[in-house]
Order: sequence, then C-alpha cells, then structure tokens
Amino acid sequence: MAVGLVVEPCRHTGAQLCPWCSWTRPSQAVLLVARGRTARTGFPVAAVVGTVLSLVNQGTVITDGTATGSTWVRVVVVNYAVPVIVASVGYLSGRRVQADTVPWCGYLAGYHRDRPGITELLLEPATDRRHERPYLWLVEPLRGRPDLILDLACGSAPTRELLRDERWLGVDTSSGELAVAKAAGRSPVVRAGADQLPLGDHTVGAVCAAMALPVLTPLDAVLAELTRVLRPGGILVALVPCRLGPGRGLLAWWRVMRALGIPSPPWPNPHARDGLPKILRTYGFTVDSSRRRVFSRDISDPHDAALMVDGLYLPGIELHRIEAARAALAAWARPGRRLPFPLRRVVAHLPSTG
Repeated sequence: MAVGLVVEPCRHTGAQLCPWCSWTRPSQAVLLVARGRTARTGFPVAAVVGTVLSLVNQGTVITDGTATGSTWVRVVVVNYAVPVIVASVGYLSGRRVQADTVPWCGYLAGYHRDRPGITELLLEPATDRRHERPYLWLVEPLRGRPDLILDLACGSAPTRELLRDERWLGVDTSSGELAVAKAAGRSPVVRAGADQLPLGDHTVGAVCAAMALPVLTPLDAVLAELTRVLRPGGILVALVPCRLGPGRGLLAWWRVMRALGIPSPPWPNPHARDGLPKILRTYGFTVDSSRRRVFSRDISDPHDAALMVDGLYLPGIELHRIEAARAALAAWARPGRRLPFPLRRVVAHLPSTG
C-alpha cells in the first residue's frame, strides 16, 4: 500500500487532488500562488503580525516622524513580506498531495471498465509527418525476435496485429479491455497486475509497454517486476507521452486545459515521460535510444473532440469542466484540423551477465 500525506477532501471536487487548491509538483505550487490561493491565508496573517512587529521594532521612529527610507523598507520587507511568505508556505505544505494518495488504481480500473479500447481508438488513426503510426513505430525493435514478448498493460492488444509471427503474451488488469482483445482474435492474454506478473524469473526476452509506465502504480514495484521476469540482455520498448512544444494545435490544447482548470493532465508518474530514460538507468537498464516524434489525428467534428477529451485521465475533475473542455475543442474542430500529441519511444536493455 502506498503511503503519503493525507489531506481533507477539497470543497471544489470532493477529492484529495484539486487543481485549484492542491499540488503535487513545485510548478503547480507556483500556479496556486499566482492564482491568489495563498493570499487569503497570507495577507490576514501579515496584517496582524506585520503591524505588531512594526510597532515593536520601528514604532518610536514612525510615531515621531524620524523614519527614513530604509526604515520603511524594513517595515514592508521584513515585517509584512516575511509573514506573507511564511503563511503561504504553511498553506502550501498543508495542501500538498502526493500522487500516490489519490485513489488512482480505482479510478484507472473504472476508467477502462467504462471505456474499453479507448487508447487504441485514440492512437490507431494518428500519424506523424512520415505517415507512420504510433503502434508500428513502437514494435519496430521487436519484430523477428524468437523469444517471448510481454505486452505490459496491453489493453485491447493492438500490438498483436503487428506481431503475428512472434511469441507474444498480453497482460492487463482490465477485464473489459481483455474482452475487446479476445473479440478481435488477439491472444493469448492474461488478466494480471503489472506488479505481480504470472511469469517465472528471466522467462521474457522483451517487454512492450504502450502508454503504460506513466499510469502504472506503484512504479517502483512495476519496474522491479520487469527486471525480475526479463532475462539478461532482454529489452524494454516503452511508448510514453511527452511534453508538447510550440506549433500547430498548441492553442487547442490550451483551451482544453483552461476549461479543465489544470495546467496539464494529472499523471501519477509524470516523471516517467520525458524522464523515463533516467528512471530506467536507476533500475539497471542500459538505455539504447530515446526518440521523440509528434503524431496527430483529425479533429473534424464534435465527436472527434469528445473522444479526445474522454481519452484523458482526469481524476477529481468535475463533470461540468469536462463538458466545457469537450465544447472548447468542438468549437475548434473542423475538417482538416489535426491535434498533435508528441510521443517518446525509449528502448533499453538489461545488461547480460558474465
């Protein structure tokens, strides 16, 4: 069981994680300050404490009219600004929520129960400037391997279509996703957790993980399990979302995030995106490559817009905000418009022993 700081549920969302009151990363804390969330706490404290300090420390020179410019600087900076900072830090400390305190596993299970096959629906039509598709790019390093390929958190198992001649096994916790896979003739698949794989030590030659590592928790247990089942020299090929740079579609994403009231989707493992190579090295992997490509898909009508928003993980976000995000993207949608989403493919291997 993950352990973290527990805070009271937010009055806005009823959940522990609220983009207006809580934070998990320093950048989110800065946004809280910029939005004035700390002002309600900091300013009243500063008014009382600052006035008392001013009367005690500089009261005489202020009342007799001999205060200089430096005196007023000390009054403002020390007597008032410091209490604001201290009170703000106290507020932020009380509103920090570790990602693993959010009931993520339950949310993830319900999400894929209600939307089986959603990840494939989003990614399969997408293409990059070479007209290549994400799943095809993902499996390139896996083609022709004679040993067992494990598709971790396989979902509806779209990689099976591309690895028909290889020994392949899909694993996922969602019965709904696996039902979609079986209905499409994609097998064998097994229902199991990524941190408790039903496989022996060093029995897997390669692991494929599409859009999985940023959402699987606890990540350290998942990676430890991968190092257990992978044989020495075995490879891991992971596809993860990464940061969006400037370019077409940036305004559309800004509209969506603004409607949702968040700076970015609340990943439980945000460091397992662009920072994945560094994480893998700490678990003994040698990183062979880390490449970024920008894929995009048509957002031609409100249906496409709704599907794109529904494809985001949004724990704790109120329904009216999600509906507003759908409407914002639908207003932007029209034939020929494409929404970008950059992906990173990381290829790594466990060193051979001896």
